[in-house]
Amino acid sequence: MAALFRRMGVQTVEELVRLYPRDYDRIEEVCRIVELKDNCRAVVRGTVCSGVSEKKTGRLTVSFSQAADESGKMQLSFFNMPYIKKTLKKGAVYYFRGKVHRRGNGFTMEQPILLSPAEYEKQRGKLLPVYPLTVGLNQKTVRKAVAQVLEAAEKERDLLPEVLPGFVRKEGNLCSIAEALSGIHFPENTNQLLQAKKRLAFEEFLVFLLLVRKMKDSVQAIPNAFPMLETADTVRFLEGLPFRLTKDQEQVWREICSDLTGDFTMNRLVQGDVGSGKTILAASALLLAASNGYQGAMMAPTEVLAVQHFQTLQGYTKKYDLALRPVLLTGSMTAKEKREVYGQIESGACNVIIGTHALIQEKVTYAKLALVITDEQHRFGVRQREAFSRKAGGKGETENARMPHVMVMSATPIPRTLAMILYGDLHVSVIKELPAGRQSIKNCVVNTDWRNKAWEFLRKEISAGRQAFVVCPMIEASEESELENVEEYTEKLRGALPDALRIEMLHGKMKQAEKNRLMDAFSSGMIDILVSTTVIEVGVNIPNATVMMIENAERFGLAQLHQLRGRVGRGKHQSYCIFINASDSDTAKERLEVLNHSNDGFYIAEQDLKLRGPGDMFGIRQSGILNFRIADIYQDADMLMEADKVCAQITADAAWEEREEYRELSALLQRSVRNNIDFPGI
Repeated sequence: MAALFRRMGVQTVEELVRLYPRDYDRIEEVCRIVELKDNCRAVVRGTVCSGVSEKKTGRLTVSFSQAADESGKMQLSFFNMPYIKKTLKKGAVYYFRGKVHRRGNGFTMEQPILLSPAEYEKQRGKLLPVYPLTVGLNQKTVRKAVAQVLEAAEKERDLLPEVLPGFVRKEGNLCSIAEALSGIHFPENTNQLLQAKKRLAFEEFLVFLLLVRKMKDSVQAIPNAFPMLETADTVRFLEGLPFRLTKDQEQVWREICSDLTGDFTMNRLVQGDVGSGKTILAASALLLAASNGYQGAMMAPTEVLAVQHFQTLQGYTKKYDLALRPVLLTGSMTAKEKREVYGQIESGACNVIIGTHALIQEKVTYAKLALVITDEQHRFGVRQREAFSRKAGGKGETENARMPHVMVMSATPIPRTLAMILYGDLHVSVIKELPAGRQSIKNCVVNTDWRNKAWEFLRKEISAGRQAFVVCPMIEASEESELENVEEYTEKLRGALPDALRIEMLHGKMKQAEKNRLMDAFSSGMIDILVSTTVIEVGVNIPNATVMMIENAERFGLAQLHQLRGRVGRGKHQSYCIFINASDSDTAKERLEVLNHSNDGFYIAEQDLKLRGPGDMFGIRQSGILNFRIADIYQDADMLMEADKVCAQITADAAWEEREEYRELSALLQRSVRNNIDFPGI
């Protein structure tokens, strides 16, 4: 059990109670069949009134039955659940819980969960936490473990000490840590949940900002240990491109050159919208380092993206005869392949190393590492930076570590009001202008009634030789969630579309080799439709993919939806994005309409900031450069500003960490550094 929790990053009591729920499940009140509404989740107390029949469509087996109450009948349908024949007995009474759809004059409940009367009464009206899981752990086990810790903490207060000083809690009207942790895991009602979230999000922002200030003090004005000169290589490369850099790209390139050739170590965040051309600037920076006799490393969040960056750089090298000797280093390579690459890195035979976390493993020794480029999604933190600084400069210099130049690329547009707080005086470059000739993506926001028409549209695009992505928020079916999931959705698509279509699924629980195989197959046109979670969000480049269809779009942040949309529109053909809205909420419609009418990521980020209120905490978390556990820079923007004021108030006293009232807060900061809390862009 400990090993399973460790796989989720939980090894201590503190880490367990900080494993916050990703959602909450509330069992609905019983609804009579005659009162059912289309496209809603409901609980019906009914009697099974027919046997179970089966229908096979391709690889999909659908089981049908009927249930009735005193007001009428409804159909029941189950996908690939052959055992339901033995479970459902005619005359048995169940509480059926599931999503209801109108079919003709009646209703069908798809994939209902069966609850006994006793089970229903036990769960009725409660908000049950839904945690992220790993294979081998279930919700019941995690809930029990968390409950045990909270129960023990009531008796032993030192187990979970209070971190925020009394004056901070009083001024911010924040509850205690004990109330917050109890309220976030097992809330009695929505108000208690919101109060708990407010307290924990504020604490997370405050700790982050205090750590940022600490880091700024330690990294400002570090002398340039790897001075460079501008060379003809980069000029020839940029002039030889079949397109001209945009004005924004030219400006950012001047800033990068100024850093690398200046007196101090580069520490730059390059913030650019999806498709704004950050990769070409990264390639130019690596070329400048290489032409000055140094090595450069580019770290990607996934092997799929690392391979893509490597292939892109190889293509540039061959086409423009660049002085680059790139190699690829990833975790899934064989021991023999890794040893060969280690040798090339240590000897200096290669001057550009592309890879994942493997780049900072102990066995990697660089000849002369001077530049590190990383992606926002990689959560490039203190330990990674320290690991690179120990490796920078080359073999034998680990005791006198030198800080390499660092460039972090971000495709998450952050509104200026927040960027000022989050980055302060750090060096931030912004690329707003998109390259000329890029076609705008055509957008469409529809409800679930249009799903079949959307599937037909996919079929037409594929028959024209194109490919499509479908994104679902969940990997597998869950008793606690009505959201679409990759596994069932893939089967439904296979059943609804012609057998000749090649439909595959991709998600984060798959082994890396399998994910690589699927992305390679999709990239080479061997897969027509890829059903995936947001694992495909970052940087993947498939020019032939022209349709992005996103299920439960209302549950994602607008900034994340915009990044997902950026997976299409990369080739010469017109591309489309279909947002399926499964909510009746006016707010959800208003938010999604922003995407319907704009492809400008910075405008979308500003609107996300305005439209996500503090009570909107059931959406899927924003992805991007600031990957907080519970806080969200969009929906909690006001709280971030308040935390910034408190941070300034605390740090005005240079000796604050030595004060008794800040003892626990100071201890938390130290634990955060030890446990590798990340500092995006720093």
